[in-house]
Amino acid sequence: MAEERLEDILTEHLAVIFCGINPGMLAAAQGHHFAGRGNRFWRTLHLAGFTPSQVLPENDRTILQYQCGLTAVVDRPTARADQLSADEFTAAAAEFEQKITRYAPRFVAFLGKAAYCALSGQRDIAWGLQPKTFGNTSVWILPNPSGRNLAFTLDQLVGAYRQLYLAALNEARVR
Repeated sequence: MAEERLEDILTEHLAVIFCGINPGMLAAAQGHHFAGRGNRFWRTLHLAGFTPSQVLPENDRTILQYQCGLTAVVDRPTARADQLSADEFTAAAAEFEQKITRYAPRFVAFLGKAAYCALSGQRDIAWGLQPKTFGNTSVWILPNPSGRNLAFTLDQLVGAYRQLYLAALNEARVR
């Protein structure tokens, strides 16, 4: 049986491409990003201002209407992100950077520090805007919205995502 993959939702010149570590098993099986019942991505996105109402996972393609896209660093679905090996990040790095360069968003937002740490080779990374670009794009590090990430409350997630929303809004005004 072929392993299921989750298709990117991308187009050129978006405000933000949200980048997960890799798809969850349910998301890959259903073919929709952040489909897990406990995942707080769609609620957080709405409450932070990115969407006027909460998008349902089965309507994930509508995110393009709000100048946002979705992808993952590693495309192999797993039950937990810690099931990925360092070699998988290394193998995905060049292709992933080419993808970001090709689509040229204003920001690439990594959901959690793990993927960006693996891609950048850095260990100590702060939340928020990063000093270095990736694929000629500004990098923003956000807390992972997974329901398994108990280190962040919904209010903390919304606050972090709202900072990116305001930065993207401000950047759009400058252009």
